[in-house]
Amino acid sequence: MLPSRIHHLALCSLALASLVACGPSPDGKPPAGAGGPPPAEVNVMRVTSGPVDLTTDLPGRLQAVRTAQVRARVEGVVERILFKEGADIKAGAPLFQIDPRAYRANAEAARADALAAEQTLQRYQALLEARGVSQQEFEAAQARAKQAKATLAKASIDYENAMVSAPISGRVGHALVTEGALVGRGDVTPLVNIDQMDPIYVNFSQSENELFHLRQSIKSGKVKAGDSLKVQLLLPDGSVYGQSGKLLLSEQTVDVNTGNVFLRAEFANPQRELLPGSFVRVRISQASMDQAIAVPQRAVQMNSNGAF
Repeated sequence: MLPSRIHHLALCSLALASLVACGPSPDGKPPAGAGGPPPAEVNVMRVTSGPVDLTTDLPGRLQAVRTAQVRARVEGVVERILFKEGADIKAGAPLFQIDPRAYRANAEAARADALAAEQTLQRYQALLEARGVSQQEFEAAQARAKQAKATLAKASIDYENAMVSAPISGRVGHALVTEGALVGRGDVTPLVNIDQMDPIYVNFSQSENELFHLRQSIKSGKVKAGDSLKVQLLLPDGSVYGQSGKLLLSEQTVDVNTGNVFLRAEFANPQRELLPGSFVRVRISQASMDQAIAVPQRAVQMNSNGAF
């Protein structure tokens, strides 16, 4: 009986020691390990099945619908710059004044020559009827009158081109020349660029493999083809642009260098928020499922077997 009693006392001593170890320390502080971090918080949501649009996010780049590089069409010295850099302008608005004096003088001289040639032709017409001049002289006068008209037309165009105007409406960039610059000699001198930004294009591409798998899924009945493609624009901060876009172009050939298909969408840009050359992301809806379970993207994990 004695060994059994000793064993019983040992068990009681161990239990008491455990109770003491779990209690507060003599100085009143919690025991070591009791002040660790609390359990991590998790978000819980109830998911249900329903119709879901299948979307794809693709990188893209914005492009102006129209871009005009304004160039000097005549040679001369820039006298004045007539626009505010970065402003929205209308087609036909004056941009640069090239020194027009020589072109004005040429136009006036050509106008006088054309008038004299026309008057000579009229006199020869009357003389021809009275047999005062030969048919050959009359035809020579006709040729001189035509040549004078052509010279006048050329001189008038040059004089008009001394005032450089905007060929399209849009936002004008910074001037590429300053007052006093000699332009138009040799190569035609670029003066400024104009971008038409409303609406605006976004160019992007999608892998031919992705399109193939999508077509196979539609063919097998796993998903349905979208009735109309919805196109959204994701801004650099992750927010969705307020205007929906429309798909304009889907090329029927695959780029042999990249294996991608070129796509283009158009977005309204009334406030000129979207700037040509900017990189964006395009969210395009390509198909749908009648019954699917959607979970937040951050809940999806990846491993060697794929997503789970």
